[in-house]
Amino acid sequence: MKVVILAGGFGTRISEESEFRPKPMIEIGGMPILWHIMKEYSYYGFNEFIICAGYKQHVIKEWFADYFLHTSDITFDFTSGNNDMIIHDKHIEPWKITIVDTGLNTMTGGRIKRIQKFVGDERFMLTYGDAVSNINILELLEFHKKHGKIGTISMYSYSQNKGVIEAGGNGVIKAFREKSDFDGDLINIGFMVFEPQVFHYIKGDQTVFEQEPINTLVLEEQLMGYTHKGFWQCMDTLREKQSLEKKWLSGAAPWKLWDSEL
Repeated sequence: MKVVILAGGFGTRISEESEFRPKPMIEIGGMPILWHIMKEYSYYGFNEFIICAGYKQHVIKEWFADYFLHTSDITFDFTSGNNDMIIHDKHIEPWKITIVDTGLNTMTGGRIKRIQKFVGDERFMLTYGDAVSNINILELLEFHKKHGKIGTISMYSYSQNKGVIEAGGNGVIKAFREKSDFDGDLINIGFMVFEPQVFHYIKGDQTVFEQEPINTLVLEEQLMGYTHKGFWQCMDTLREKQSLEKKWLSGAAPWKLWDSEL
């Protein structure tokens, strides 16, 4: 199953870092947060990624093109008159990565629509390229398979200005909107699963996925909510970036699942 990652926005709320690179390429512990997200999916056995790039998309492409340079020891040997490169102790991931330039000013729905041909007529996962979690991806997928609806979004209790979800007792999404002072604190944290029919709900580049497509799915009772009660943290601001960095340096980052056994 393919994992689609939205990684094309401008990241204006963390402009101290995003002025020079896309927000998903901002580093936590010396590696882009995008890499951390991919490592989590890979831990659960999902290794085929489609990255919806946009702003400074070349940075993402160049980073993966030089992956060995970022993760391995290298010898550059010029003694023979050639530019020979010897890679020592290769650190390689079992990943297949498709990076798509989905446009500079394309909205989230438009970015998803643009990668439809890479997903095909298959179920796929979808998340944002700026948040880490210890969510159990296999449990999320099993939840989605059991209810038989078009989409599943992950919910988390977090007091912040994010998209707010109202869910019925059986998990059926009843409402989805921007947070107001009168709302509760269940928010959309990404880590979604969708059937390919979802592409039919997206009109074009200017479609914001979290607005008309999601709300239409809600009205049709085709969207379910999976509640995550573990760790989740986005990286919208420099303060949040520093908080994640501190957790990583402590040696006990909650999202670092890949050093444990599944």
